[in-house]
Amino acid sequence: MEMSAINPYDNALKQLDDAAKLLRLDQGMHDFLRTPKRILTVSVPVKMDSGRVKVFVGHRVQHNDARGPFKGGIRYHPAVTLDEVKALATWMTWKCAIMNIPYGGGKGGIACDPHRMSDGELERMTRRYAYAISDIIGPYVDVPAPDVYTGGKEMAWIMDTYSALKGSVTPGVITGKPIPIGGSEGRGEATGKGTAFCIREGAKKVGVKVKGSDAVVQGFGNAGTFAAQFLDEMGATVVAVSDSKSGIYNKNGFDVKKLIEYKAKYKKVGGFPGSKQITNEQLLELDCDILVPAAYENQITKKSAANVKAKLIAEAANGPTTPEADEILYRKGKMVIPDILANAGGVTVSYYEWLQNLSRDYWEHDYVINRLEKNMVKSFNDVYQKAKEYKVDMRKGSMVLAVGRVVEATKTRGIWP
Repeated sequence: MEMSAINPYDNALKQLDDAAKLLRLDQGMHDFLRTPKRILTVSVPVKMDSGRVKVFVGHRVQHNDARGPFKGGIRYHPAVTLDEVKALATWMTWKCAIMNIPYGGGKGGIACDPHRMSDGELERMTRRYAYAISDIIGPYVDVPAPDVYTGGKEMAWIMDTYSALKGSVTPGVITGKPIPIGGSEGRGEATGKGTAFCIREGAKKVGVKVKGSDAVVQGFGNAGTFAAQFLDEMGATVVAVSDSKSGIYNKNGFDVKKLIEYKAKYKKVGGFPGSKQITNEQLLELDCDILVPAAYENQITKKSAANVKAKLIAEAANGPTTPEADEILYRKGKMVIPDILANAGGVTVSYYEWLQNLSRDYWEHDYVINRLEKNMVKSFNDVYQKAKEYKVDMRKGSMVLAVGRVVEATKTRGIWP
């Protein structure tokens, strides 16, 4: 799935502008929320295995910390741009506010192709980037996490680099770490699990029974894989999935467990026995009850929205639906559970990991998941009520809720000096 040319930061600002109108924000506060607090772009020179030095460009954007330390992932992708990172940092501010966890929004990224790099090259790049941003991150300042094409391995390198620079073991500087160095139980499945909880709650509101429904999952990475697994466990039939290489369809549904095993073995979903190959566009427009975009930004556009048949769309990816598509889907009576709610399970369990790191007291898996479920259900209902109150779609409802909470914190703290 290729990224669209649509600028995600323009989308993020448009969503804020819509919420500002509904809340009747004064221009000064509106401008304050439109402007990231800090933007750092760094040179990341890396000695490659060939012996030559290659310079990558990395970013860390800190959008707003009115409610707590900046929080947000670090992605490695060839198409990383500063505007993309600014958009993702902005969305993180709203995501943390919706979940009512005490963080603000941040995000990081390096423009690179990790699939074409050795482990040694990735480690040297990651550690150099951690060194370059070390002055502006920290357990009470900015707490990064994994994102696209990063995971526990990279988080461990960042935690170790930061700890070495500061002279003490500091697990709370980053989340998404492996369990042996302070990671949390349940973190790997958290985004997909949170999406599934939101689907369950949303289905009740739109009259869809998850058990026996047809579900389509676009994107079969971490969030998409776990979302498919949990939908399958809830009795839904997963009839189509896709990854970055291709899409597959079977009207009778897939054995999700076997599909996950196939993907792990062959690194693709294409060619799975009993499947028919379909394009990304066909997948989004399939006749189904539940659609889970779990791939990348700007996948459901003005062009494709008119043909989306799913009654319930749950955004496991960040920014998969454009503002124009949102309007079309709302007019068609579709419920879109927005990314800043649907995929907030990851940051919520990251928050739990951070709490465990600060206290050095670690929780059992069931306790983590039960707490996540309560958080997700309450946040879904908070957003749903706000959408009803303002007579708007769920995205505008979520934005009104989030922006309202950030505005309240900003006004309470005041602007000093």
